[in-house]
Amino acid sequence: MKLYGYFRSSAAYRVRIALNLKGVAVDHVPVHLMRDEQRRPEFLAKNPQGLAPALELDDGSVLTQSLAIIEYLDTLRPEPRLIPADAVLAAKVRAVALAIACDIHPLHNRRVVGYLERELKQSQAAVDAWIRHWILKGGLEAIEQLIAPAPFCFGSSPTLADVFLIPQMFSARRFAAPLEHLPKLRAVEAACAALPAFAAAHPSRQADAE
Repeated sequence: MKLYGYFRSSAAYRVRIALNLKGVAVDHVPVHLMRDEQRRPEFLAKNPQGLAPALELDDGSVLTQSLAIIEYLDTLRPEPRLIPADAVLAAKVRAVALAIACDIHPLHNRRVVGYLERELKQSQAAVDAWIRHWILKGGLEAIEQLIAPAPFCFGSSPTLADVFLIPQMFSARRFAAPLEHLPKLRAVEAACAALPAFAAAHPSRQADAE
């Protein structure tokens, strides 16, 4: 299998964590988002959305969208489970993942930030303020109330919620969002950082890191 991604992409970071937790080896193929390599015809042929990541299976099939890829991996290799068997707990885990994937991340991804800068002529300070606002308000501040660390988001082992949370915490720190008032999230972050699967997936550990 091949994973097309970018070292600093939150979505690719999620998939790297899941692959590591599952013990699934892949070939990593860098797609430099800042150089618009995702818009090249050869990549668009694999993912018409022009987004990273994309997972190319051994039979040539290509999966897109981090949540869909991770759910595929959870089906392919059920242990360790990332989506709990208990229906209520599974819904809570998915809710946290979806809050990040649908409500937080899209408001500060490269396409949105680029539009603010180019089309709306916003200053860097204004763009950074936008990013910090949407990461926190209705975002991480709400997730702080949704999780029950023990020591991970929902128990003694990582779930889909942790896989999505850690890249979002990385982004929050990258944009200097204040996190001191989110002790539960920071505790989960520390618990995950101690696991080799999370540490190896960190952007700074990737071959294309800059």
